[in-house]
Amino acid sequence: NAFVNFLSNYIYVVSLSNVSQQILLSLRTQLFNHLQNLSIRFFDRNEVGRIMSRAQNDVNQLQEFFNMVLITIADSLALIGIVIALFILDAKLAVITLSVIPILLGVLLIWQRFAWDSFMEVRRAISAVNGMLQENISGVRVIQALNREEGNFKEFRELNSQHFSANMFATRLSAVLMPVVEILTAISIVLVVLIGGMMATQGTLSVSIVIAFILYIQRFFDPIRGLTMQYTGFQRAMTSGVRIFELLDTEIEVKDHPSPKTIEKIKGWITFEDVHFHYTPDIPIIRGITLNINAGETIALVGTTGAGKTTLASLVARFYDVTQGKITLDGHDIREISQASLSHQMAMVPQEPFLFSATIAENIKFNRLFATTDEISEAAKIVNAHEFISKLPMGYDTVLQERGQNLSLGQRQLVSFARAILANPQILILDEATANIDSHTEFLIQQTLKTILSKRTAIIIAHRLSTVRGADRIVVLDHGLIAEQGTHQELISKGQLYGQLYQKYFSMQEP
Repeated sequence: NAFVNFLSNYIYVVSLSNVSQQILLSLRTQLFNHLQNLSIRFFDRNEVGRIMSRAQNDVNQLQEFFNMVLITIADSLALIGIVIALFILDAKLAVITLSVIPILLGVLLIWQRFAWDSFMEVRRAISAVNGMLQENISGVRVIQALNREEGNFKEFRELNSQHFSANMFATRLSAVLMPVVEILTAISIVLVVLIGGMMATQGTLSVSIVIAFILYIQRFFDPIRGLTMQYTGFQRAMTSGVRIFELLDTEIEVKDHPSPKTIEKIKGWITFEDVHFHYTPDIPIIRGITLNINAGETIALVGTTGAGKTTLASLVARFYDVTQGKITLDGHDIREISQASLSHQMAMVPQEPFLFSATIAENIKFNRLFATTDEISEAAKIVNAHEFISKLPMGYDTVLQERGQNLSLGQRQLVSFARAILANPQILILDEATANIDSHTEFLIQQTLKTILSKRTAIIIAHRLSTVRGADRIVVLDHGLIAEQGTHQELISKGQLYGQLYQKYFSMQEP
């Protein structure tokens, strides 16, 4: 009998735990997949720390919920058994004794209204704490350089205090329930003693049944106490669940057309047809641009800060969809081309390179997982990264620290260049890609740019004269509009906006 009890309990606990862990596994996988596919605009609006709080803290809160299920099921079964026993003993006294239960349910309904907002505030508060923690860790160099430790500590302490206050209020709310259960237990026992005693004196009920009722009532409220303690946990889990499913329900703004086109090989002909775009409705960034970029042509985008250069390049990469108008690739609206097909034809080298915590080789072949060692080294040689990589202790097998911190900024950018080249894109976007590279390294890259950009369509955003002057055409942007376009010499001779920019910035770069 003891062995059967042990075996059944073991199977029960392991089976339920397996189901709960499978649910959490599936939930985390769905969250990760959904976050990978959410539009860039979502990440523009939400701090990484707050997103991590939902993906980690809230999921962990659900894990506690599943752990409570074991106790809750056992308590519920015990309640059902005791209620059946009470009605078997005496139905009339059972109804009178259990009349306090509707009162408990009423209290729970009223309590829940306050508890929901309280527990939701706790989740929001911990998200704010995590958000600031992540931001301060990521920006620790700037914080220390500007001696902002004390100021940031005060801000963090304020957020942490708000989290503490929210938690304490939720705890006080939780503490209210148990005294209510104790009072109702006492009332129920008093009803049994008074009414059951009267029935016993009248001879309609035996004293032994009254005693049995008192014992059962005490046992009945034991699981009630357990369920009440778990109820606050359920509420916390419910608020976490709501936040998780809010994230899962967040709409993917940039998504494939219902019947997307797959283009195996593109020529690289890009057209902008009266393109408008804004991040927020009241602030237009691109205000009606019409532009044709021929296949294999190198275009340099020039303009002051906020002119819309990076935004225009991001629209080509389809990080965002245009607000009005359309962008076509080889005559196809890019919104009708599958994102997988588009990304395989295009590569971007941003101003701030991002490298993963993996080997240099794995970072270079990030978009071509099955690239050979020779192909990886050849891509590195093209951008003059092979020499410094070879001098590292483990060469291409050197594991990079977070964001590649064990490399210089220029070296990280060269690895980023090599990654783009290995992907062999037909369209290459360089967004201030040489801004963080020293003059000597930039000179070496300039020597290879002709090879890199040969037979490729290239969009280059740069403030370096050497990069701009080598473009087939320069497009000058001003407040989201095309102010002028032409070759370097043509624009200089006009003496308009480009000429002014040249006098202010580019002329100082002349040899």
